[in-house]
Amino acid sequence: MNAIDPQLYPAQLDAKQARFNKTLEGLRYPEIEVFDSAPSQFRMRAEFRIWHEDGRAHYAMNRAGEKRPYIIDSFPIGGPLINKLMTPLIDAINAQPILSRRLFSAEFLTTLSGEVLVTMIYHRPVDEEWEVAARQLQTDLKIMVIGRSRKQKVVLERDFVMEKLTVDGREYHYQQVESGFTQPNAEVNQKMLSWASSCCAGTGSNDQDLLELYCGNGNFTAVLAQHFKSVLATEISKISVRSAQTNFAHNSVDNVSVVRMSSEEFTQALNGERPFRRLKEIDLDSYNFSTIFVDPPRAGLDDGTLALAQRFDRILYVSCNPQTLRDNLDSLTETHDIVRTAIFDQFPWTDHLESGVLLIRRDS
Repeated sequence: MNAIDPQLYPAQLDAKQARFNKTLEGLRYPEIEVFDSAPSQFRMRAEFRIWHEDGRAHYAMNRAGEKRPYIIDSFPIGGPLINKLMTPLIDAINAQPILSRRLFSAEFLTTLSGEVLVTMIYHRPVDEEWEVAARQLQTDLKIMVIGRSRKQKVVLERDFVMEKLTVDGREYHYQQVESGFTQPNAEVNQKMLSWASSCCAGTGSNDQDLLELYCGNGNFTAVLAQHFKSVLATEISKISVRSAQTNFAHNSVDNVSVVRMSSEEFTQALNGERPFRRLKEIDLDSYNFSTIFVDPPRAGLDDGTLALAQRFDRILYVSCNPQTLRDNLDSLTETHDIVRTAIFDQFPWTDHLESGVLLIRRDS
């Protein structure tokens, strides 16, 4: 992978901000708050293809439109632990034929807290001989290892890491599961959490509640819950729901209820259009919602969820797609004013950009 020139980073961030301003053109919004990233060693997750050539396994990546991968020996955007372990890991794999044979992918999941989980994916079943060698690898490199093949998953220690994030001086603990979604840039994630918390501070701790859609593993929920009497959160992924509940326990958050539902289903339930057994222990009428927080997938909010959001006094919207955010804002600004905007450079050196918007209903 090509070297990263940190001196060029401010210019690429300025260009992203300019594009975001262009995307919001025609809307009324305050000055954008800009949260930068480290220009290198910022990514906590990485997936590498393994390419076998001249009797050795190599890390490899594919350029868009090219079938043959190119071999890499470094990954400048990878976090410190990824860069520290890449060479020792591939050397250890090449020293043991049982580890390298028909290995086609290696995935790193690392944390600021110092934990590393490596998943090795094979085009063959992993067996007892592999496990013996993998356990030695795990001990030698002080990492955790998972072996995967078709319909097979062998966990040698555990299939998650425990991350520690610091937000406004407080430490939060998160279980991050190997197959679940986590924010890839932990330092910027801390900035996102702090910004979102500041948007909710002083808004609802006495008698108001928060509705959160797409809560994932509770990344935002654990921080925002302190500002409300209670939180009702929805998430469709079983893995993420289990992690969220675990993370609330790790952080002594006891005012959150999570239901496994899509945003479309929850909208139907809140509108009284159909009953759901998953809500049988939830009294929706008992909530005094003042704020809705959404962090949707790239497709943005569907029409029903947009209409639901417009019923709330405050809308906190975190987006991974500026264009669908703009499309949604065309509807949301019919009833609400944008009072804060922010961009978070989760993915330096790419066109991708995370953003945040806080809206308040005009008649609230």
